[in-house]
Amino acid sequence: MTEIEWWDYDDAGELADAVAGDVQFVIESALDARGSAVIALAGGKTPFPAYEKLAKAKLDWKKVTIIPTDERVVPLGDPLSNVTALAKIFLPKGARVMPIVPQAVPDYKAAGRSADALMQDLHWPLDFCLLGVGGDGHTASIFPGPDFDEALNGPKERRALGVMPDPLPPEAPVARVTLSRASIVSARAVMIALTGTAKRKVLEQAIDQGPSSAYPIGRVLADVELPIDIHWAP
Repeated sequence: MTEIEWWDYDDAGELADAVAGDVQFVIESALDARGSAVIALAGGKTPFPAYEKLAKAKLDWKKVTIIPTDERVVPLGDPLSNVTALAKIFLPKGARVMPIVPQAVPDYKAAGRSADALMQDLHWPLDFCLLGVGGDGHTASIFPGPDFDEALNGPKERRALGVMPDPLPPEAPVARVTLSRASIVSARAVMIALTGTAKRKVLEQAIDQGPSSAYPIGRVLADVELPIDIHWAP
């Protein structure tokens, strides 16, 4: 198991300030070292206040590429689209926000293959990956279901794949495209942001279980070699 450090905050506002500051530092470091930055950002409600704070940072945004850690197979502009929400925040700053599902297609596996092909052109490994955690222990869109093993154990060179969660999450009952575990764990920096006592208990249990965890986040973290910062607020 990798080295994990918890950072606890009094409220979601403090968490957002801390996450935004840390991501800004990672981007600045990547720009200094390589002249560009490629980062993967989680969807969901928890991190977006941090993204709004991050967007105010004085960075050379034109050299920053942002991809979602996962995307719902829905049309661009759909309320369920993660990249649409990210684009509203970061496109006005000049960042490149890359749609990994440019169009909704009925074959989610084909959507995954298309996303994987698009991502091959980015520089790898990712400079940074921010993960969330669901109440069921999923992360990105690595869910239990028919594609679970492929997401965890597929070829290391596969950046993304299409997945069908089973059961489908009621808040977004659609197929997904997700970064593979290999893409996530190879990132130069990985961070987790979450809120609520229930999710914290799930994450603590998943970490304790390690590679044999029933939770997707436990299986993913068991492979990360770099230290992980976990930012949590009630």
